[in-house]
Amino acid sequence: MTRMLVTGGAGFIGANFVHHTVQNHPDHEVVVLDALTYAGSRTSLAPVADRIRFVHGDITDAPLVDQLVAETDVVVHFAAESHVDNSLHDPEPFLRTNLFGTYTILEAVRRHGRRLHHISTDEVFGDLPIDSAEKFTETTAYDPSSPYSATKAGSDMLVRAWVRSYGVQATLSNCANNYGPYQHVEKFIPRQVTNVLLGQRPKLYGAGVNVREWTHVDDHNEAVHLILRSGRVGETYLIGSGDERSNRDLLGLILELLDQPAGAFDHVSDRPGHDLRYSNDSTKIRTELGWQPTYGDCRSGLAATIEWYRHNEWWWKPQKDATEARYQQLGR
Repeated sequence: MTRMLVTGGAGFIGANFVHHTVQNHPDHEVVVLDALTYAGSRTSLAPVADRIRFVHGDITDAPLVDQLVAETDVVVHFAAESHVDNSLHDPEPFLRTNLFGTYTILEAVRRHGRRLHHISTDEVFGDLPIDSAEKFTETTAYDPSSPYSATKAGSDMLVRAWVRSYGVQATLSNCANNYGPYQHVEKFIPRQVTNVLLGQRPKLYGAGVNVREWTHVDDHNEAVHLILRSGRVGETYLIGSGDERSNRDLLGLILELLDQPAGAFDHVSDRPGHDLRYSNDSTKIRTELGWQPTYGDCRSGLAATIEWYRHNEWWWKPQKDATEARYQQLGR
């Protein structure tokens, strides 16, 4: 058995990773560590609750982290504060979790000689021009533009420093925007989908020209498992489906799949410092590790995601009112 500690395993990507691991890797014994902030929920783990061990705790709790890491073989580090709007409103939790939390994990894996994989975002690279063919690569210089992306950039740098200075056995990955089941309704896709399902109008920041590369969470998590099995220690791998769409075009697809008129949405004030475009060159992970996304075109993945939200109102409805109240305060 491989003993695996998953930090942030009750959050969106982490919970899907736990599901994927339990279903596809029966030789893995999974322990989840999660602080259960507003963005994490044990209900996301309900279908696999009897096949994992759950620990309610914070990654900044050094004695707890040390104890759990000592009992494991590999750590997959998802835990992070991750919402740009929230980081603009109150950066402090992002500094504490994303920087000090990652430091705490690194010190524990260093003491016990454990393997680590660190999950990050392409937002650390800043943004790209809208009308260009440029893509981020593993060697693109960091240029974060929000407190969220700045703290994730800092956490990446900490991991690299611990690899070089202390010989920590770590790999890193930076992924494009994810979508899929169990994503908090504050995020773009579930917010718009749940608005329509409740008979409310979706919201679009500004003119909606900003472009994102959309990767299904299952494809992301399969990539992480490939890196754990075959990735080279100290290396970074960019993950991305290759499907880029403007926010306006993506919202149009959501409306189409939900049988709504193309113009059935409202424009709201744009986010400060809103990054223009993200696009990952995922050649390295495709050629070295053989990764290929199942959902290379997000239409089919988005249709499946919409159906999940349609049939799982019990999961997202309790979050919805508080989320929209926060957006109303922000004017978005």
